[in-house]
Order: sequence, then structure tokens, then C-alpha cells
Amino acid sequence: MTRASLDKQPHEVAAMFDDIAERYDLTNDVLSLGQDRAWRRAVVQAVAVAPGERVLDLAGGTGTSSAPFRERGAHVVPCDFSLGMLRAGRRVNPELPFVAGDAAQLPFADDAFDAVTMSFGLRNVHDPDAALREMLRVTRPGGRVVVCEFSHPTWAPFRTVYVEYLMRALPVVARWVASSPDAYVYLAESIRAWPDQRGLAARMRRAGWSDVRWRDLSGGVVALHHAVKP
Repeated sequence: MTRASLDKQPHEVAAMFDDIAERYDLTNDVLSLGQDRAWRRAVVQAVAVAPGERVLDLAGGTGTSSAPFRERGAHVVPCDFSLGMLRAGRRVNPELPFVAGDAAQLPFADDAFDAVTMSFGLRNVHDPDAALREMLRVTRPGGRVVVCEFSHPTWAPFRTVYVEYLMRALPVVARWVASSPDAYVYLAESIRAWPDQRGLAARMRRAGWSDVRWRDLSGGVVALHHAVKP
């Protein structure tokens, strides 16, 4: 079983996701108490895709986050750097054009997409600022990005309970349902170390995105950041 460190070397993170690929969607459903489904619906609503638009779904994994865009008539490309996740995705969603790629060095042309989205993946990138710049590069002028990522609950008492769940309960539950429980110790630590809503918004602005705004989900456990390419 593979557990990445918080310096997030790409080969370590990719190997970790290879190990958890087979039960990834089930484990997320259990650990989030089913909330992950609502979070992904919120992403689709925020992207507001139109038929025929080109969408890049980074950290697309098994295609669970990509399929709704295809159902709405978009040309969606799920991209992930874990080959294990891509193999699992091709079995579950064979109609999707999965592409292997690193978010910090995307294998796509400039201005190739109308929208780019990334759910629960940016905090796992070794250089998230480079990833935000790459996302900007491959988005057409006037196009948009939606980043769905774990964040910081806004109500202090709830934040305390949430951190206790992350660091104590989540690893215990993961031992019962995950194919590689140690990976979820890293995931808990990476969530706790990730910037809050304002911190991520500032990084997006520095990367060149404009009109950056966010919406809290589940009391700030997750935040949706939306921005536009000038």
C-alpha cells in the first residue's frame, strides 16, 4: 500500500491513486456520508455547460465527474495522471475519451477548451500554482474554470468537530472500506494543510484568472471557486 507525503511528488501521488482506484468512488461515498454526490452536482451547475462546448475535467479519475457533462451534450475530456484511475474509468465509462496527463504540464494546445474543471485534485498537485497557470493556458479567452476542493468550515465549533473527524475518525472508517487505508491518512493531512477559501482565491488571481469568486458547500467543508479567463 502506498501513502504519499505532503511534498506531493507526482510519482508518489500517482502510485497512491493507482492503489485506491478500484474502490475510489465507493470509498468517497462512505467517507463523505453521501455528500460527494451533491458536491459534484454543484460543479456541473457552476460550469453551466452548453451543448457542443469543450470541457476539460482534470483529476477526472474514473469519469464519475465527467459523465454529467457528456450527458448535457458537451465534448468532455477526463484527464488524470494515475494510470490505475484511468484503467478503472475506461471499464466504468468506456464512452469517455480518457487522457493521461499531469495538471502542471497539460498535453493540450492553448485556448483548447471552453471550460476547465477540477474536483478534489488541485491540493494533490506538487505545484498547484503551475496547474492553475496551465488551466488558464488551455482555456479560451472568456472561458471559465471551476475548482471544487476541500476547504475550511466557516463556523468555528463545526470546524473543530470536522478536524477531529478528519484526523481521527476518517482513517478508522477507511480501514473498513478503502483498498489502501493508509492513503486516506495522507488525504486527511492534505485537506487540513490546504489553504482556506480566500487563500485559494488569491492563488487563482495570481495565476491570471479574473472575476474569482467562491461558494461554500456543506458549511465550508468544500468550496467551489469559479473564475474567468480575461
